[in-house]
Parts: sequence; structure tokens; C-alpha cells
Amino acid sequence: MSGPKNSGPIAAVFGCSGTSLTEQERAFFRDVRPAGFILFARNVDTPDQVRGLVDDLRASIESEDAPVLIDQEGGRVARLRPPHWPAFPPAGRFGELALCDRDAAIEAVRLNARCIGGMVRSLGINVDCLPLLDLQQEGAHDIIGDRSYAADPDIVALLGRASCEGLMQAGVLPVIKHMPGHGRARSDTHETLPVVDASHRALSDTDFKPFQALAGMPLGMTAHIVYSALDPAAPATTSAVVIPNVIRREIGFQGLLFTDDIGMKALGGPFGGRARAALDAGCDLVLHCSGDMAEMVDTATGCDRLTGDADEKLNKALALVADFDHVDIDAEFGRVKELFNSFNVLLTA
Repeated sequence: MSGPKNSGPIAAVFGCSGTSLTEQERAFFRDVRPAGFILFARNVDTPDQVRGLVDDLRASIESEDAPVLIDQEGGRVARLRPPHWPAFPPAGRFGELALCDRDAAIEAVRLNARCIGGMVRSLGINVDCLPLLDLQQEGAHDIIGDRSYAADPDIVALLGRASCEGLMQAGVLPVIKHMPGHGRARSDTHETLPVVDASHRALSDTDFKPFQALAGMPLGMTAHIVYSALDPAAPATTSAVVIPNVIRREIGFQGLLFTDDIGMKALGGPFGGRARAALDAGCDLVLHCSGDMAEMVDTATGCDRLTGDADEKLNKALALVADFDHVDIDAEFGRVKELFNSFNVLLTA
């Protein structure tokens, strides 16, 4: 990141309110210097407009390579949509293909991720909040559902790794989410705080396994969920038990750790307090997505400058995608379709 150490970025990633920066946003970002940004559907109109917005966001903090994130999973969660961008299938379709042929599913996931990566990288976006390593669970809230590859931890790990590889080949950093596992939640963290009562052993034997398999990935994201067997007093995002003992030690993830959006209703209290609690618990970067100026100002009060350790993790991650492949999206997604057709598995609903 540019700038001297004593004026480095704060440990926050912010959204913005529309398809172009307001003067208030530009001044705020210049003054507080967030570590990066995230885009949502409200920020998207045309390819040229998105490229211009990404350039303006980076210019506001004088950083040519600052992370710009997007949630482009495929299926229900896609900020870039037709007619300007192609639609991609949800993760669950690849899990269905894996039941027929794992090798075919791995190839399809990798190619699909390359296509998504090529698409977003062409806009200047260099981080995609993909893949989910959460497990499909019977009786859980459908906020995860077909966003997950499968119920089998081994399949999720295999396909999750292929997705990460495909994205990085296209110059985009993946974010493994939501640690230590969102699949069991019976409510939507956007609306309320779920409590998962599974035993530590049950979580270790299933939910943690895909994250352990991909613990060497550079970026990860927490879950706003209370795991009563791990820490009954705080959700993982703000838990000084779950982050160091489970995410860092048991799972073994040592990469840059984002919070999920602290604007979700699963968390309570002032935004500065939410940010402070997450950073104190061991998160590296606070994610605030709404673009609401008052909330961003409050969030910034709870954020220190990015630590040397976190800054090093970020720079190492960005270096992984400094060089990348050109992706022929039509040809490579055509191969994805062939793989699904070969096994008579539907690519879309």
C-alpha cells in the first residue's frame, strides 16, 4: 500500500452509496484511508461505469492496487448481472455434478471460477468473496442453501480449492467463507444472530474440515454466529476465543481475516464498537458494506491503522495475483456446459 507507515490505511473496507463517488465520500475516504472497498448492485450500471468507479475509489486513497471486493458467487448472489455480464450457476450445481464425476466437477468449478475471475478482473476488481466452504445442512436457513457446494466436507474442500485456483489464475483473490462454518445456522445473519448448539466434536468432524483443507489460502471471512460449545458469549466475528483458538489454531488459517459485513443485524451496538470488538478479537479487517456515511464515520472510530502483520498479509496476497491469465470466457464456459451435458446434470434451475 502507498503512503508512510504512520499514515497507512485503517483496518476497514468500505462500500459507497451509488454508481459514482460523492464529494463527501471522496473526502472521507481521502481522510481516513480505508484499506479497500467493496461493490454491490447499487454501484453497478455498465462495464465502463464500474471501471471508472473502481479507478476513482483507488484514486481517493492514492493506491493503485488497493483491494476492491465483490460478491460474485453465481446463482442468487451476483452483483454483476445480464445484460452486461453473463449469469453463472450456483455452487450447488457443481456439487450435483460431483456426485456423478468428481474430476469433471473439479474441472468445471475451476473453469467457472476462471470465467468469473476474468470478468471481474476486466473491471479492475481484484477480490471475489468466493468460495463458500459452508456445508449444506438439513433444517438450516436457506441463506446458504445452494450457495454451498454440498453436504460432504470432502467434496466442499475439493471444489472450494478448484474455485480458489481458478480465480487466482484469472488474477482475482478468493475469500474462503464463513469461518468456522455457517451451514448449521437456522436464521439469517442479515436479520438476527443465530446460535449453533452443535458440540465442538461435531463441528470439528464436519464444518471445520473444508476450512482446514484450505487453511493456506490468503484471505478468509468470519461468521456472525454464536457457537455455544466454543464461546456462548460472542459470535465468531467478535470472539476472542473462536478466532485465536479455533480459526487460527485448530483450523490453522493464518491469512488475512475479514469480518463479514458488520452492518448485519446479527451484531448490535454502535458501529465503532462492533469494529473495535472484531479487531480486538483477532480480525485483521472490518467489512462495512452499506455505504451509509454516518455508519462509516462511526466504524472508522473503532479502527486502528492496519497493523504491520496485517499489511504484510495483504501485500503478500496481492502479489499472488500480480500476473494472471487471459480468460476466453465464451470458450471456457462452453467447456463447463459440455461437462454438465456429458452427465445430464442441469447447469441452471
